Amino acid sequence: MPARLELRHLGKTFGHTRVLSDVHLSVEPGEIHALVGQNGSGKSTVIKVIAGYHAPDRGAELLVDGEPVHLPVRPGSLAASGISIVHQNPGLVEHLSVAENISIGQEKRSRWTRKLNRRREAIAAGEILSRLHVSLDPSTLVKDLVPEERANVAIARALCSQIPGRGVIILDEATRALSRDSAAAFYKTLRHAVSEGGSVLVVAHSLSEVMAIADRVTVIRDGEIVGDGLPAGDLSEQAIARLMLGRTVEQIVSVKQLPAEVPHIAVRGLDTGHDRCLDFDIRRNEIVGLTGSAGAGWEQVPYLLAGDARARAGVIDVGGVTIDLARASLRHLLKAGVVLVPERRELQGLAVGLSVTENVSLPRMRRNSRPWFSGLRWQRDEATRIIATLGVQPPDPDLPVGKLSGGNQQKVLLGKWLLGGPELLILHEPTQGVDVAARQDLLNAVVSAARSGTSVLLVSNDVNDLSAVCRRVLVVHDGAITEELIGPTPDHIVDAVYEGRPTVGSSA
Repeated sequence: MPARLELRHLGKTFGHTRVLSDVHLSVEPGEIHALVGQNGSGKSTVIKVIAGYHAPDRGAELLVDGEPVHLPVRPGSLAASGISIVHQNPGLVEHLSVAENISIGQEKRSRWTRKLNRRREAIAAGEILSRLHVSLDPSTLVKDLVPEERANVAIARALCSQIPGRGVIILDEATRALSRDSAAAFYKTLRHAVSEGGSVLVVAHSLSEVMAIADRVTVIRDGEIVGDGLPAGDLSEQAIARLMLGRTVEQIVSVKQLPAEVPHIAVRGLDTGHDRCLDFDIRRNEIVGLTGSAGAGWEQVPYLLAGDARARAGVIDVGGVTIDLARASLRHLLKAGVVLVPERRELQGLAVGLSVTENVSLPRMRRNSRPWFSGLRWQRDEATRIIATLGVQPPDPDLPVGKLSGGNQQKVLLGKWLLGGPELLILHEPTQGVDVAARQDLLNAVVSAARSGTSVLLVSNDVNDLSAVCRRVLVVHDGAITEELIGPTPDHIVDAVYEGRPTVGSSA
């Protein structure tokens, strides 16, 4: 039986830079195959060639179920070839409903009038969402969904177009916004799809996810395959990381000293839209984690505290300065030293068309410039410092941020706020969609900031991040903190979030 998807002799050159060299990849019938590599290793370029976004160099071949696909891939030929792709940016239409987004390209029309049959679309959407164990009203507008729900809609759209027993579903970091429960349900659906003869190609940064779902793993480094179709059962996360990086990954060194006794940050009566409110403190030199199940209210906290969204009620005290969050503006909170690294860096955190230098210096432009002169030397010095400290690649301060890989964009976003010496650094899913090396660099930078006196709130559903750097983790249910875990392990956090058992971590 031919491979579901096969790439042969794939090369790609941009200008004088060769980013892919003789890449071979084979996804067999009935398997989940993982493609892994660092940010900038070339894996996203591979997917963009398959999607028709990039034209490959001469000599490349793409076959689906043994049939050659014309390269460059033409618009509309993907679905006809049996390929469905869910990208990191799911490409949903905000003003359309869940059902309309799922049915895009497969709209149901009346036989006689050719009008769209919205009722049939809603029924079909409900059926595919039910397969994913997702409770969503098909008539809900996408703009009203949280990130996890958006991810589920994009995944449902891909599954809806699949014909059992042929073709391949490609997931490019598609599950990064899913909670543990939703991801588990989705993996079960994937297993059902491959049991029917379908195949899945997963592009992922989370090595724990790769180990949980993949049958085979292909590793790409610097545009070349360094591990070809390796059985996942024969590998460990450390072995995959060594192949990805060409070296051993060091451990993240957390904050060891106890924080100051007196709270530096105090949040009281924060209304997240539930019946109860949040109260918590953060000391200097302390990294506090905040997590919970989907929809519990913790996801809104970063934006309410930073002034990006207006709280209905609540106050924050920053080093003795009390701010009413129901009235405060973004400017008030920035002046008090409250800064936010948001989840969606490309939409909320960075000006992707501007250079690294311009992005890094933007928060301090008013303070360090004059009306007639912005000053270039201090801007260049700041950018150079961040590039060196966080290891931004390539180390070019004039490069537009949009040209950087996701992990390097995240370093620029974090760095621009660290340079201001914030009182409170709020991070929402800071390592989402970055590779293992970039994750290490980012978390070590956060630990260094805490050691220098910054209070840090890490808001995440990544239990490995939380356990790696947080002395305390607060667990939210229905808008209120129900657990405080001291020095928790990943299992402690999972138990508290998803099983609701009283859990106490070991003393730190």
